[in-house]
Parts: sequence; structure tokens; C-alpha cells
Amino acid sequence: MAETKNEVKFSDAAMADIQRYISHYPEGRQKSAILPILHIAQAEFGGWVSPEVMDKVAEILDIEPIEVYEVATFYTMFNLKPVGRHVLEVCRTGPCCLRGADQLIETLKHKLGVEEGGTSADGLFTLKPVECLASCGTGPMLQVREKFYENLETEEQVDAFLEMMRKSGVETPYHQAAYQKS
Repeated sequence: MAETKNEVKFSDAAMADIQRYISHYPEGRQKSAILPILHIAQAEFGGWVSPEVMDKVAEILDIEPIEVYEVATFYTMFNLKPVGRHVLEVCRTGPCCLRGADQLIETLKHKLGVEEGGTSADGLFTLKPVECLASCGTGPMLQVREKFYENLETEEQVDAFLEMMRKSGVETPYHQAAYQKS
């Protein structure tokens, strides 16, 4: 799994999954597999999809690169620049804001020393405000990968959350170091 300026190569495990997804669609309709393949690409290449990675996805799917760029830039679940080990996606829609999402974002900005979209100096955290995460009754909340962290109302709760995340490891389906910086 090496990424160079001219060559992007998926691991054998990732390629097997990619081919499995493509096989679910008839010939000529392989573009329908673009979302799961972009998820695989993001996990495979450090938690983000570079233009070179998106070009490789287009090549695999036999579609134009712009078709991949359109999808990757539309959905906030895809990162278009390097991110920290833990991407803190904070819901910033109305219900969460009424319950303190703005304060949660400000607290995280202060504690991590970042602005929205920034990555902490230690490379552990990227702060990413997002639209509705469908947990309106338990805001303010945030998501890290597939897990929700809800009712983050006090500075003590935020401190405990950040400490827990600092101690946690990250595993992806393809390799354990996917979100770790060298």
C-alpha cells in the first residue's frame, strides 16, 4: 500500500473488497460502487482522499476523474486533506446549537489549539463541524468514525472525552496505522 505522486496502489485486501463491491452491479454500472470504494480508499490512505487517490478510484471504476471528485467533494464524510487520528465531527445544526454545540466547538477549539477544520499540533485531532448527525435529543454531540458521544455539556465532560480519545488506538479494516502519522 504505497502512495507516491505517480502511483497509488491499494493493498490486496482492499482490492478484494473493491472488486466485491463492483461485482454487485451490472457491467457499465460499476460507478454505483463509488461510495463504498471511496470509504475503502479513505481508510487505506491515511484518513483522506488525495486527487491521486481519487484518480485511481476513477481508473478502477472506468469513469472520468471528475465523477469521483463530484462525489468526494459533495459528502462531508470524505476528507480532502490530511486529518488527525481522530476526526471530531461536531453537529452544528439547530437542535444541537440550542443545547450548546457552539460552546462545545469553542471549547474544543481552545483545548486543541485549532480552528474549525484544523488539526491539533500532536496530529491526534481534527475538528470538523458538520450538519445534522440525527441525535437531536442528546446534543451537544459529536461523532468519531461510527461512534456518537452525546450530552457533552461541561468542560469536565470534554476533558474526559479528549483524555479517553488520546488513550485509544485506531484500527481500520486494512491496516492499523491508517490514521496515524509517521
